[in-house]
Amino acid sequence: MKIQVLGPLSAAVNGMSIVPTAGKPRQILALLALYPGRVVPVPTLMEEIWGTELPQSALTTLQTYILQLRRRLGTAMGPGAPGAAKDVLATRHGGYLLQIPSEAVDVREYERLVTQGQQARDEDEQAAGAYRAALDLWQGPALVDVRVGPILSIEVMRLEESRLVTRERRIDADLRLGRHVEVIAELTDLIARHPQHEGLHSQAMVALYRSGRQAAALGVYHRLRSRLIEELGVEPAPQLQRLHHAMLAVDPKLDILRGPRRSSTFDLYAA
Repeated sequence: MKIQVLGPLSAAVNGMSIVPTAGKPRQILALLALYPGRVVPVPTLMEEIWGTELPQSALTTLQTYILQLRRRLGTAMGPGAPGAAKDVLATRHGGYLLQIPSEAVDVREYERLVTQGQQARDEDEQAAGAYRAALDLWQGPALVDVRVGPILSIEVMRLEESRLVTRERRIDADLRLGRHVEVIAELTDLIARHPQHEGLHSQAMVALYRSGRQAAALGVYHRLRSRLIEELGVEPAPQLQRLHHAMLAVDPKLDILRGPRRSSTFDLYAA
C-alpha cells in the first residue's frame, strides 16, 4: 500500500485506488493514514467526522464507514487474500488502525528527509539536497481534496507550517551556497503570500543585496516596516533592523557566503 497526504489524498493497493468518493470515509482514511501502525480511538474519529454534536447512530455509522473501507481494501488486495483486509484495517480495543509500514505514507518519508537535512549540520549542499527532496514530495496543499474536521485541520496546519519552515531552511542553505539569484523569484512569491513573515523578508533582502540590487533589498524592508506599523503597531524585529542598517552601511559581512553557520538568515545580525 502507498498513501499520499501531501497534496490530494491518494491510497493504492496493487495499483488500485482505495480512496472512497464519499466525504466522511475519506476523512477516516486520511486520519488513519497519518498514524500508520497506531490506534486512532473511536472518540477521535467521531470528533473528526461530526465535531461535538454526535448523532445517535454515530457508532453504527462509523462502523459502516470502516466496513466500506475494508471492502474497497479487500477488492484491491484480491480474492487470494481472504480476511487480509481486516488485518490491514484492524480493530483494536477502543479504536482502529492501519497496520502498514510507516514508510508507506509519504509524510513519514518527508519527515525522514527533513531530519536528514537538519543533521547535515555544516554540509550545506547535503542539507539543501535533503530539504529539496522532502519538498518535492508535496503535490499541493496537504489533503487538499478532503473535507477536514477539527482533528485533521490541526494536522493540516502542522504539516503546512512544517513545509514553510523546511522551505526557509532550504533557502538558507542555498544562500550560503551562493545561489542568491536563483531564489529571488521564489522569495518574491513567498513574501507576497506571507506579508508579515520577517524571516522570509530577511532572506529576500539578502538575496537581492547579494545580487547587486541594494535598492530593491531596502524596498523590501520599508514595505514590511510600513505594513507592521500600520497593521500591528510594531517595528520590525531587532535582527531585521540591524540587517537594514548593515545594508545602508554596505557592511562587508553581508557578502560572506560561507561564514560561521547560523540557524537562519534572519539571525545574521542576531545580538
